[in-house]
Amino acid sequence: MSTQGRFVDGGSGAGGSVRTKRWLVALDIDGTTMREDGVVTDTVIAALRDVEAAGHEVMLSTGRSEGMTVPLLETLGIEPKYLVCANGALTLARRPDGSYDRVHVEKFDPSEVLRTVHGALANAAFGVEDEAGQFLLSGNFPDDAMTVAGEHVPFERLLGVEATRVVVISPGHDTEDFLQIVEQMGLHKVSYSVGWTSWLDIAPEGVTKATAMERVREWLDIPRSRVFAAGDGRNDIDMLRWASTSGRGVVMGQAPEDVVDAGNELTGGVTDDGLAAALDSLPR
Repeated sequence: MSTQGRFVDGGSGAGGSVRTKRWLVALDIDGTTMREDGVVTDTVIAALRDVEAAGHEVMLSTGRSEGMTVPLLETLGIEPKYLVCANGALTLARRPDGSYDRVHVEKFDPSEVLRTVHGALANAAFGVEDEAGQFLLSGNFPDDAMTVAGEHVPFERLLGVEATRVVVISPGHDTEDFLQIVEQMGLHKVSYSVGWTSWLDIAPEGVTKATAMERVREWLDIPRSRVFAAGDGRNDIDMLRWASTSGRGVVMGQAPEDVVDAGNELTGGVTDDGLAAALDSLPR
């Protein structure tokens, strides 16, 4: 949405006046902006566009790959300067023509962690995402488990790939059992988070949505006191804590207890347009 004639942070210009001090607004997609059925409601879309039109920096911060994030912007009707994908391993910047460039990429050799997880979860399925956003998949990976297509390969082909993210699913375990197994692995050399039931995201060491968002905040020169982050999953915990330190960490109503504890605000669930309600509270 255009912000012509609306000036922020003391900006001025012919015909304009100070509207509001801009906020950095970082939004998770699945379970926050988008419902489980893949729908983004008109109420949420209107709220996003209103917040952007008011001069705030609205962006997505997601575990999704670039290829499953950028196309969503047309539906949302927003034009973020930056996007964070792959749980912080990939940061994109908008070009004048509307396309996006990779401006920061975090990579790692996943071989050791793949062997560790494979040994503990023999029946698990594995996906490795490379810096180009391509997936190599091994094991019984249901087609509807991934939001992007990948090449199915033997497990050994995953070893040594320069990865931005590793995804592990283990449908044979319930949530608590899976969490316990993951904790016992001691994956201290990588960052990991558990999403929905039996889903594990593994990123390069020290890389989270929070580390990427702090980098973006510095690039945009927005104070920590004016950051707003919304999420619902365990891969949002670090981002919610980051936002809550001085700003607003907004947790969706359906989030599990440990995610609720990471934020400092609770809004309605995704099926009740909780994100729209929270966005409507931002200054105009």
